[in-house]
Amino acid sequence: MFEMLPENITTEMLYIALAAGAMRIIIWIVFAYTIYSTLKLIKKENRNILPGQVWYIALPLFNIYWNFEVVRRLTDSLNNEFYDRQVEVDERPTQKWGMLFAWTFLISNIPLPLFILTVIFVLHLVYFITYWVKIHEHKVLLKMHIQQFGEDYKVQTKEDED
Repeated sequence: MFEMLPENITTEMLYIALAAGAMRIIIWIVFAYTIYSTLKLIKKENRNILPGQVWYIALPLFNIYWNFEVVRRLTDSLNNEFYDRQVEVDERPTQKWGMLFAWTFLISNIPLPLFILTVIFVLHLVYFITYWVKIHEHKVLLKMHIQQFGEDYKVQTKEDED
């Protein structure tokens, strides 16, 4: 089975590469679940992406493109939901870190010299973790608001009182 491998690659190296690839996909699935569970908290009319579409982010190669879509649509969905609930958050929540994450992921998939890829990989890792934390922070904020005011929270306006 391993006869086709180049002579300088051992079976141990192959197993390590396979384990690293599997670990990477598992991390992407957990990341996708964080986004999925955040979207499930957002009212349907405020969503710009279906929760089920988030899972495409775990597909290798396709996620190079899909990261940009998820960042944009999740940002719009969070923006709509917080606006409806009149929760004060930054406009375009998670977009800055999400775009940095998506761009560094795109660049890290371009064949470049190793020292440049190393710098890009470190930046990507920092932006990925920061983006994930920002999504989680907004998810917790949304969850707290739902627990305090309910899922069907609607701000009372003067027109509603009349």
